[in-house]
Amino acid sequence: MSENTIKHLAIIMDGNGRWAKERGLKRTKGHEAGAEIIRDITMYCAKHPSIETATFYAFSTENWKRPKLEVEYLMKLLNRYLQKELETYQSHNIRFQAIGNIEAFSKSLQDRIKTTEELTKNNTSLTQVLALNYGGRAEITSAVNSLIAEGKTSVTEEDISGALQTPYSDIDLLIRTSGEERISNFLLWQISYSELYFTPTLWPDFSSKELQKIIENFEQRNRRFGGIK
Repeated sequence: MSENTIKHLAIIMDGNGRWAKERGLKRTKGHEAGAEIIRDITMYCAKHPSIETATFYAFSTENWKRPKLEVEYLMKLLNRYLQKELETYQSHNIRFQAIGNIEAFSKSLQDRIKTTEELTKNNTSLTQVLALNYGGRAEITSAVNSLIAEGKTSVTEEDISGALQTPYSDIDLLIRTSGEERISNFLLWQISYSELYFTPTLWPDFSSKELQKIIENFEQRNRRFGGIK
């Protein structure tokens, strides 16, 4: 594949709350609308000829700071989403995986996540990854600690990469919606040579049509990977 072929797409989904506020709705309605867009974008990626993995930042380690009722709602929404999407995963040959510390979730939600992973593990058209209770620094720290526990006194980049939760190719393109231009502790190791794209579109308004335009922009970029071209 050429350097400008996307194998791994990552998205920081931002703007659900603002989308709801602009419409005089509760923030929960924004999250509901955002969940529908995850489905739409996942289906687009499953049909794309080169995308193998699509990773969505669904719940960060920092999101626990949100109001308790909102966090509780997000957990319920995630449970419903996975229950509803299982048929879609199976009928479209999509594998589901989660990264992050899911042990902080309720047992019922943990079971839902693990069951969905198990039932879809042999699907091959696309791997959809949801980052749940995920933080990039925490992932790197955990990887280093696991290597120390193995008795290593010196580590290489390859050692760390192999100890991460994310056994996927590095991120080719990272998109953040809502106009915010920051990484927010997302996949810090894996985005070392990613192309970044920030769109003002709020996540519930994002579409496969806009994604296609962003991919076309990506394909025109000069990816040097630290070299000179």
